[in-house]
Amino acid sequence: MSHFKPSRRELLKLSAMAPAFALPASTAPAMITAPAGDNPSHFRFGLGDAQITVISDGFLVTPASGLGVNADPAEVQAFLAAHYLPTDTSLSHTNHIVIDIGEARVLVDVGSGDRFLQTAGRLMPNLESAGIDPATITHVIITHAHPDHIWGIRDEFDEAILPDAQYFIGAAEHDFWLQDGLAASSPAEMQQFVVGAVNSLNVEGADWTLVQDGQEICPGVTMIATPGHTPGHMSVHVESGGQQMIALGDSMSHAYTNFAHPDWFNGFDMDGAQTVATRQTLLDRAAEDRITVVGYHFPFPGVGHVLREGGTYRFLPALWQFKG
Repeated sequence: MSHFKPSRRELLKLSAMAPAFALPASTAPAMITAPAGDNPSHFRFGLGDAQITVISDGFLVTPASGLGVNADPAEVQAFLAAHYLPTDTSLSHTNHIVIDIGEARVLVDVGSGDRFLQTAGRLMPNLESAGIDPATITHVIITHAHPDHIWGIRDEFDEAILPDAQYFIGAAEHDFWLQDGLAASSPAEMQQFVVGAVNSLNVEGADWTLVQDGQEICPGVTMIATPGHTPGHMSVHVESGGQQMIALGDSMSHAYTNFAHPDWFNGFDMDGAQTVATRQTLLDRAAEDRITVVGYHFPFPGVGHVLREGGTYRFLPALWQFKG
């Protein structure tokens, strides 16, 4: 089992570098820089009769050394450079989705709040910027219990930030993080993540429904078991009007390496071999059935399709549609 390595101190240090995020001109002459003002906080599209809103929680900056940890580091570096990506740090967007389908309004993951990196934790204000009253959310699905997906579940009083919603998480994920003695038996760099997951799962005001593969949350929204990144990681399948979408969570976390090199896994993937097997299944399914996918850590808004290219794949960002 391969545990993620960066400590919170290292992640915070790297996040402070984000405003000056760049490489030497000789390495990446086309690198763009941060804008003077804000970027859009949300993006909407239709899926059959459902409406999907992608909401940004901000972004994360982590060491690029955590990418493709089972591959030759020189090959990973060359791949990143060829794709105009930094070779020292990895910039990840955080794309949450709100699914308006029938009478339900479903939020997938709750972000990190103010408990993780200073570059993230913008979900709640960005929901309001998108015209979505958090109090109208009826269902909250947690794909897995990593900080950027669940630590935002608690408000400043340590109570559930959405107390009127129904909460759902995979049974295997719930049981893994709440097993006796996990923090004490984990590597030092992982212990804080265990404590944070336990505190989040035990938050007052959230009554959990523990779900299994194939379980329906509400009409048109079904859970898919996608283990590997964490033992009980789950993705979300949405179907409406003959159209399909999969919210990938972190089953695929990089819009380039995961597609061109589906056999590479990352340092944050807790079971590398299982991650690769799960990813291959998802890529095959999405390509074969032409399913829209949303990548949580893909470049915002992270919406697109999977193109099969021989034994590898390519992520094709969806063409934005505009109201006529």
